Amino acid sequence: MKLIMAIIKPFKLDEVREALTPLGVQGLTVSEVKGFGRQKGQTEIYRGAEYVVNFLPKVKIEVAVNDDLADRVIEAIQTSARTGKIGDGKIFVTEIQQAFRIRTGETNAEAI
Repeated sequence: MKLIMAIIKPFKLDEVREALTPLGVQGLTVSEVKGFGRQKGQTEIYRGAEYVVNFLPKVKIEVAVNDDLADRVIEAIQTSARTGKIGDGKIFVTEIQQAFRIRTGETNAEAI
């Protein structure tokens, strides 16, 4: 089992969700986060005053999937979240040792 975490631009969230649904992804977790990468924030003008935004708004998506589905999920996220501009985000993949569904007591693949 894999945990796929993707940090993407907020306006791409619906496109990513729509790309994951046909693959059989039954659930995902979404968090609003802030951060910066190579762009180091940006300068904005508000009411005539210029100021620096050091942390840009992003969305973090977390999806737990079986190993056989992981590559297709990663590809779907990359394709649907890409704008071709700096700040498109990152995808991180980690191994899940165990998973438990609290309600039923199911474990591992059945719990996802």
